[in-house]
Amino acid sequence: MSDSNTSEVKLFFLIGIPGLEHIQMWISIPICLMYLIAILGNCTILLVIKTETSLHEPMYYFLGMLAISDLGLSLSSLPTMLRIFLFNAPGISPDACFAQEFFIHGFTLMESSVLLIMSFDRFIAIHNPLRYSSILTTARISKMVLVLAIRSFLLVLPFPLTLKRLSYCRKNLLSHSYCLHQDVMKLACSDNRVNVVYGFFVALCTMLDLACIALSYLLILKTVLGIASLSERLKAFNTCFSHICAVLIFYVTFITLAAMHRFAKHTSPLIMILIANIFLLVPPLMNPIVYCVKTRQIREKILGKLLTTCGR
Repeated sequence: MSDSNTSEVKLFFLIGIPGLEHIQMWISIPICLMYLIAILGNCTILLVIKTETSLHEPMYYFLGMLAISDLGLSLSSLPTMLRIFLFNAPGISPDACFAQEFFIHGFTLMESSVLLIMSFDRFIAIHNPLRYSSILTTARISKMVLVLAIRSFLLVLPFPLTLKRLSYCRKNLLSHSYCLHQDVMKLACSDNRVNVVYGFFVALCTMLDLACIALSYLLILKTVLGIASLSERLKAFNTCFSHICAVLIFYVTFITLAAMHRFAKHTSPLIMILIANIFLLVPPLMNPIVYCVKTRQIREKILGKLLTTCGR
């Protein structure tokens, strides 16, 4: 794939779906639809939260942050996915590849951080509802959002910098339809131990978020079990349902993909690519659907706007 065994690689090549290259044009149709629904759904949630003053509450601010993270993930992976499946153009320059993996990993960490702070929000709402508004003030939410965004992108900033210092001289075929740090560093023909160690550290930070989310739900469970009324217990659990779905959708695919990269070296490339594509396609697609279906306030505002628009 490269000019010779010693020349520097000028292009990386991404991959579509092995064995199905002859129908990639048809595969692009559901992929484009999924991207369109994900972008439209998350933009709708942002618009409704911005325009409806009744939704200017902590829970909906965090939901807006989740929608921004999902939009970032979709728009980061969209260019290469469409180039491969629509135009059969898998080539990407190293600099463009490094930039793409920076944004994909950055928005992935941001989504993990937002899910963490949303679990904290649910704990405060259930454990101490009378002080909910005084604890989660607008100023505190703004600071938390800023810290989350800075933390996410500072953690992944070394990724493109350390990848750029590596030499790529033998292989340039990547394993996915977009660039990931753990995928690109495997192509290096120079020492990549720094990348391996730092990548493992960032993965641990994401797992720490999951551990804190689990702790929040243990505390929520303890609080809910202390409620005497069964109907009140069910009501409390119902307020957490959408968030639990979002956590499961995100972390199950994230952990599966990370484990396959680390341990399943002889797994079928088709399975690896499908899991990788699910990781970036499904959470941005499902999160707005789940929140619209399960959150009455969001559902009513969206339906109200649709009826108003149709009435005109």
